[in-house]
This record gives sequence, structure tokens and C-alpha cells, in this order.
Amino acid sequence: MPTTGAGTTGARTPSRDVEQALVDAAERVLARDGLAGLTVRAVAAEAGVAPMGVYNRFGSKDGLVAAVLVRGFDGLRAAVLEDDDPDPLARLVASGRNYRRFALAHPQHYTAMFGGGGGAADATAEVVEHGAAAFGALVGHVRTAMAAGALREGDPAETAQLIWSAVHGAVSLELANGLLTPDPAATYEALLQLIVAGLR
Repeated sequence: MPTTGAGTTGARTPSRDVEQALVDAAERVLARDGLAGLTVRAVAAEAGVAPMGVYNRFGSKDGLVAAVLVRGFDGLRAAVLEDDDPDPLARLVASGRNYRRFALAHPQHYTAMFGGGGGAADATAEVVEHGAAAFGALVGHVRTAMAAGALREGDPAETAQLIWSAVHGAVSLELANGLLTPDPAATYEALLQLIVAGLR
């Protein structure tokens, strides 16, 4: 939530409230109907406004989808940063668990964020920036673990890319019902431990 300075009321402007309400509606449509169902008309109907109200706030469907993707990446970043265990290696592993939890709790969002189906919305500067910030949270965990000697020295971004490639692949397979093992959580935990063992 945004913070306010001294002397302010702490209330968002009505315009900001309307914009956030439309993004809320868009997220509900996405969760229910998937990215293909995320249209201006569907969101307008969900929010109880005229389609022009959506266009006035976001300019186009791409602008609306971009706002949803930004919120998704912000949620993923928050999940990766959620654990504050003082042990940097434990914090890194926990971030991996939180990554999976976010994806399973928001499968349509996750697919939209990484499925490449957002069209022009995928490439907007704001979406790219917030996606990079989510990745940067993982880079920060890796850098801290390296500084503490818990992981072998190297390029934190390169190591974070290796970790992300592994966990994203595992989560994507699980979302697609592509796992052949009986306990997805146990398989994922074993993957996290394998990653850490390989990077120590």
C-alpha cells in the first residue's frame, strides 16, 4: 500500500481507486477465464462500468493486461522476499518454496506472466521493470548467501538465473500436470536441496 507523508489524509484519489478496482476486476476475470478471456468488455462487465471507462484508464487492452502483469510480478517479488530467516541459505531455500506457493495459488497469473501470451503488454517498460525487480529479489538472496560463504563465489545474477531456470521449469511442469512423481511438494523440495548442494 502507498505511504503518505505528514499532513496528508492517507486516502487515495477517486481516480486511483477506480483504476485499482478495474485491475481487481481484471484479475478476477483472468483467474476465472484465463488470459484469452481477459478482454476490455469482460473486465468492464465484471467491474460494472462501460467499456469506455476501461479505455479511459488504460488506453487499450494491452494497457489493462500490462497492469495485471505488473501486479503479478509485484506479488511474486513479495513472495520471494517474504522470509527473513537470518540464515542466508535457509532464506534462499524458503524463497524457492514461496515461489512455488505463489505460482500454485495464482496459476492463471503465473501463466500470463511467463507464457508470453500477453502480446504487446509483455514488452512494456513497466512490465519489464517489475519483472526484473522480481528476479532482482532472487539475485539479492544469492548475493547475500555468497557473501556469507554459504554458496561458492560467482556472478550472483548468473547463479540466480540457474536457480530460476530450475524452479520455473519444475513449477511449470506441475501446473501443466506434467509431473510423474506421486508427491509434487516432496519432489520440489528435493530439487531445492539438489540446487543448493550443487552451488555450495
